[in-house]
Amino acid sequence: MKAAVQIVKKLQDSGFEAYFAGGSVRDMLFKKEPVDFDIATSAKPQEVEKIFKKTKPVGKDFGVVLVIENNIAFEVATFRADIGTDTRRPKKVKFVSAKEDAFRRDFTINGIFYDPVKKKYIDFVDGEKDLRRKIIRFIGVPKKRIDEDYLRVLRAVRFKNVLGFDYDGKTMEAVKENVEKVSKVSSERVREELDKMFVNKNRSYAVEDMSKFGLLEIVLPEIEEMRKVEQSPPYHHEGDVFAHILLVLKEIPENSDVDLVWACMLHDLGKKETRKELPMNRVSFHGHASFSVEKSEKILRRLKFSKQRIKKILWLVEFHQKFCDIPKMRVGRRRNLFMHEYFPLLIQLFHADLFGSIPKAKKDYKAVADLYRTDKKVLKKLKVEKPLVMGDDIMKEFGLAPGKKVGELLKVAKDAQIERKVKTKKEMLEFLKKSIALF
Repeated sequence: MKAAVQIVKKLQDSGFEAYFAGGSVRDMLFKKEPVDFDIATSAKPQEVEKIFKKTKPVGKDFGVVLVIENNIAFEVATFRADIGTDTRRPKKVKFVSAKEDAFRRDFTINGIFYDPVKKKYIDFVDGEKDLRRKIIRFIGVPKKRIDEDYLRVLRAVRFKNVLGFDYDGKTMEAVKENVEKVSKVSSERVREELDKMFVNKNRSYAVEDMSKFGLLEIVLPEIEEMRKVEQSPPYHHEGDVFAHILLVLKEIPENSDVDLVWACMLHDLGKKETRKELPMNRVSFHGHASFSVEKSEKILRRLKFSKQRIKKILWLVEFHQKFCDIPKMRVGRRRNLFMHEYFPLLIQLFHADLFGSIPKAKKDYKAVADLYRTDKKVLKKLKVEKPLVMGDDIMKEFGLAPGKKVGELLKVAKDAQIERKVKTKKEMLEFLKKSIALF
């Protein structure tokens, strides 16, 4: 914060207006420590560049310059009004007063300025009043604000639920009437907005709002379809798959890994294709995890997730049903699973899935959690241990050429080491001699 205050002070000392703007001011009013600071000023980009030694012209045509102070980059934007729009950004801007700048912003709670030098708030849009009343309200005419950037429909839902506020009446009507426009927003921007929504503890309420407004049908229609997929006792008294997903989302703590949240959203999508009615009003979803993976991959690619994120989320979805198998697994296989880099997330998914059901499957979770806790001590040692044999050792000992057989023996060796069947290289080679006959 100190560096941000220094920038504001330098601008003011040079004869310009300068304030903190946007989310940092909202956070301060909530008595929260701001994550980053945006600065708004009457100084034009060229004037900002003259005042500060280190700058980067990231958007000079729109009045934005990056100022580097104490090795931290801050966005410094000239007060502006937008002229024309491509439904995402203005075609051009004109430089205006602080008041006019406030009126072109999205919501009243984001339109407040703060002067850190004089330590006072500047509020042209009644944002403080709406903060006190816990209201999300578009500044000015809601439709006009939405037409400037269609993503604001989704942002309204995010802010309302992240903050635990209510919609202003006109804002709610505008959101309902303009949901279709979100289909014109780029996949990347939708994904980024959903990520911000999903890290918050109120994510399930946001999903409910999106469903209520018809917005879920546009951004994640596969989730909306889960309303039609009925489950049955004794495992799912909560109702359909959509109801289960909402309960699972509630079990994930705030600020958890957002990819874990996505896995919770997507883990049961395959139940639609695998639903089978059984006698006595029971239902099965045998093999639904593989269908969930297939459908999830299409969604993640559509929303332009990175390859690494896709790999991570799909692994969690694929293995989410393994909690029943873990207590029956061979020790080596179980410990291999426990050593996987994503397993700490998977056990959180197990917990959310089992506790997000009515009744909560506490015993099933405890069985896995107890094994994991017990094995952790062994796993710590295994992570730093070197393999007792390498591929070269196996090829030399058994006269093998590089190939599939060597890989299979390495896997046998790894399992034997994990299960503590052998302790030395000599013992391992003797163990493999007995195993090689099976290949």
